[in-house]
Amino acid sequence: MMLRLPNDGAATGTPLDEYLRARGGAAAIVAALAHALPPLADRLAAGRLHGDPEAIVGTNDSGDKQKALDVAAHDHMLAALAAAGVRKVLSEEAEAVIDLSAEGAFDVAIDPIDGSGSIGIGAPLGMLFSILPAAPEGFLRTGRAIVAAGYASFGHSCDFGFSLGEGVIIATFDRELNGFRIAREGVTLKPETKSIAYNASNERHWPEGLQAWARDLRAGKEGPRGKDFNMRWLAAAVGELHRILLQGGVFLYPADRRKGYENGRLRLVYEAAPIAFLMEQAGGKATDGAVPILDRQPQSLHENTALIFGAAEEVDTIGCYLGAPNPRQG
Repeated sequence: MMLRLPNDGAATGTPLDEYLRARGGAAAIVAALAHALPPLADRLAAGRLHGDPEAIVGTNDSGDKQKALDVAAHDHMLAALAAAGVRKVLSEEAEAVIDLSAEGAFDVAIDPIDGSGSIGIGAPLGMLFSILPAAPEGFLRTGRAIVAAGYASFGHSCDFGFSLGEGVIIATFDRELNGFRIAREGVTLKPETKSIAYNASNERHWPEGLQAWARDLRAGKEGPRGKDFNMRWLAAAVGELHRILLQGGVFLYPADRRKGYENGRLRLVYEAAPIAFLMEQAGGKATDGAVPILDRQPQSLHENTALIFGAAEEVDTIGCYLGAPNPRQG
């Protein structure tokens, strides 16, 4: 039985099924993905009690080692999408597009488990997806074609954020209901922030303009930016997305000089694009440092991209540093 706090009452929030049932189009697919999340969350919570979720079972198209949970999550979500009548699926865990239903009205791009490097240590993990109307171009079209996108965050709560193109909603799993309840509607980001998330160990490989941005940022209120910043890094894009939607901030995983990172490391179609859709719906921005992510035309299914997202003003500031011919020296 759940611990009750002195001011606790009955659970509040509209049941997600009720909310989605009243909407057409891609809402049924969003509901199917939400229904598929609790079993995955429960397996994550069980850790090694039933076996090793980190066991290496293969390699995906990008050369990343596939863990048992990666593959199981892929199969689990694929079954849910097939039952929902989806036409085609592009998954990080499969090289080729998967055909499900020739009669389906929608295609889904999905990263079944984001941040799988943190399986087993209690760090935030998640899932990302976007939904596109069925079209001959399949997944090789810009993110402007997306009609719905969302994510799951598996932490101390199981949260499900999504947008049907009418703003961002975040729901939380309620065990008493055995379903999700809407916890926040109309989620919006402030345009400015003092909270920044990036992997500082890669900074020396960055373009000079971006290194100048980081130097000026660290100089705090005594430096050219005139304010102090707070540094965060969860090492999972979904974890950063969830935190930024709730608290504001900026995340960046830029391209750099290392082999294999020249075009960034995150996947355009099923990681960056759904994040960008949610960011724009919440009043934030998402770019590759120069171009809005949703305007990028994918050239391949598993294409890499740099990604900067969050508070609009800071995303713009980073873009200015990247584009400056003689960046400020801190």
